Amino acid sequence: MKKVYPAVFTPDNNQYLVYVPDFDIYTQGEDLADAIDMARDAVNLMGITLEDEGREIPYSSDVHTIKLEENQICTLIDCDFEAYRKTLENRSVKKNCTIPSWLNEKAEAAHINFSAVLQEALKSKLNL
Repeated sequence: MKKVYPAVFTPDNNQYLVYVPDFDIYTQGEDLADAIDMARDAVNLMGITLEDEGREIPYSSDVHTIKLEENQICTLIDCDFEAYRKTLENRSVKKNCTIPSWLNEKAEAAHINFSAVLQEALKSKLNL
């Protein structure tokens, strides 16, 4: 699910502090670009955590309703909870497959990594 959320950036001692009001979370970055990345990461992580807990993901506030102090910046942070979840779920899954014994013997003699070959074949077949 793709969404956007307002985030408030406050410069502070050569870095930026970030507050995302819809999630009531804070983060920071070394510069504005880093702070935006950190905010996106924090929002995505919070979103999938809420999903996993069966809780509602908050609606996005209207950026125009955010009250700012003199030195603050407000911008929208885009997030994609589904894509973010996929980047975190890189765990291995055991699969059982059957091949002819003669092929197994030749592959083992050639020190072929069966898992690597299967991954390469699946990626190729799926155009990944």
